[in-house]
Amino acid sequence: MIIAHCDSDVTEYMQIITSHELENPVLIDKYLMGTEVEVDAICDGTDFLIPGIMEHIERAGVHSGDSISVYPSQTLTERVKRVIVAYTERLAKALNVIGLVNIQYVVYNNEVYVIEVNPRSSRTVPYISKVTGVQMVDIATKIMMGHSLKEQGLPSGLYPVGNYVAVKVPVFSFEKLHDVDTQLGPEMKSTGECLGIAHSFEAALFKGLIAAGFKMYDKGGVLFSVRNEDKPEIIEIASRFEQLGFDIYATSGTASTLIRNMIATNFTYRVSEKQEPNIISLLESGEINYVISTSETGRSPARDSVKMRRKAVERSIACLTSVDTAEALVKCIEMKKSIDDVEMVDITKI
Repeated sequence: MIIAHCDSDVTEYMQIITSHELENPVLIDKYLMGTEVEVDAICDGTDFLIPGIMEHIERAGVHSGDSISVYPSQTLTERVKRVIVAYTERLAKALNVIGLVNIQYVVYNNEVYVIEVNPRSSRTVPYISKVTGVQMVDIATKIMMGHSLKEQGLPSGLYPVGNYVAVKVPVFSFEKLHDVDTQLGPEMKSTGECLGIAHSFEAALFKGLIAAGFKMYDKGGVLFSVRNEDKPEIIEIASRFEQLGFDIYATSGTASTLIRNMIATNFTYRVSEKQEPNIISLLESGEINYVISTSETGRSPARDSVKMRRKAVERSIACLTSVDTAEALVKCIEMKKSIDDVEMVDITKI
């Protein structure tokens, strides 16, 4: 599965599919670059319960299992939440769900679209159960045995939101998988997940990132190399890194954009340009703490962008392949706190 931004993307992927000489259907959807939202709900055929609405940090296009997920949602309007609750009720009842259902939405131009509906449990059930205190599996099992939500003393609709924020951060095992590109997309690549809970989004994300293996630096170097459509968005992020005291490095196109916007940037060559300093020698120097890399397209290990991301993996350097993830990381660093400064939350009292 890929997101095709132009005709050449379609041609490239169709060549991959047809190279196997197998007759398979090809599903084509319209891609909406909006905010992805996920809901796990319980339905007894009459009433339904949504423990919480989860919002993804990375915009639609990154697999839900690879996205950073936040509860409660941070940017959705009350109207959008009401629509999501109404759609969830209508879909669960129309599908005659007795038990659990998982629904993925995308919010685009303030309108709610349905990506898919799965009448089953999902990977987020343990997460949302833990952070809301709603024991979804136990409740759904009793419903399947004939006990309604009302009989279990539970309300219908959206469960009240707690006074805390929970962030689910994916964990990857790229260091064990040779030549696999770390660029995130519609195909799931994560092998686990961690959870951070606090009374603010930044603190919860900070905990989740550290649990997932991120090393949080307050100075050092950041290497930028992004595709053309991401260049306008990367300007503010690079500026914030610069204000925090980080040294900014970038490949030619990205460096030109940043310099034109008055951000002091150190230029570095790509591997294929065969000049120094290049991205590989820079990563090996130990001067880079974070890499922010997005590619136009392509999966070949021979591509400069793939080589850069693989070298970051080998050097245990955090490599972010989404502008949204990079912005979230900056928010955490801007707190200027260590893990010792972040509050502990007793989840037994949630």
